[in-house]
Amino acid sequence: MAENLNIDELDRKILDIITKNARIPYLEVARECGVSGAAIHQRVQRLIKTGVIKGSEFKVDPVLVGFHTCAYIGIFLDHPGHFREVVKRFLEIPEIIECHYTTGNYSLFIKVYTRNNEHLKDILTDRIQNIPGIARTETLISLEESINRQIPVLSQ
Repeated sequence: MAENLNIDELDRKILDIITKNARIPYLEVARECGVSGAAIHQRVQRLIKTGVIKGSEFKVDPVLVGFHTCAYIGIFLDHPGHFREVVKRFLEIPEIIECHYTTGNYSLFIKVYTRNNEHLKDILTDRIQNIPGIARTETLISLEESINRQIPVLSQ
């Protein structure tokens, strides 16, 4: 739906501002954009309704709540047809925070946060590798998140 939406320069400017600070008051966005607060409210509501803006959430720092290990795990499936059933099982594992159906070496690529390496080992051996349809896994531990940002929406 969103791909057919006509996003103009004002929409892009609004998106640029609110993706940098989701708590910014609409009136402040309006001042920066040179329009009324009501116009900003209407634009944001339209962007939410059309799916351009997805969700509104607070980001928790995993380390500060006890999750010190971030890992990416490539999943090799026995057969591509197992994809949906494996993803359903992944939904039962709260440490999995992202799952992508991919091209290349892996059928699925997931991101997990665990308390430590021991917890990661337990999740891998007791939960993930026991799921029917998974042939094997390959794990990469993140040493540091160097970049984490939103996609830029302003015209260049």
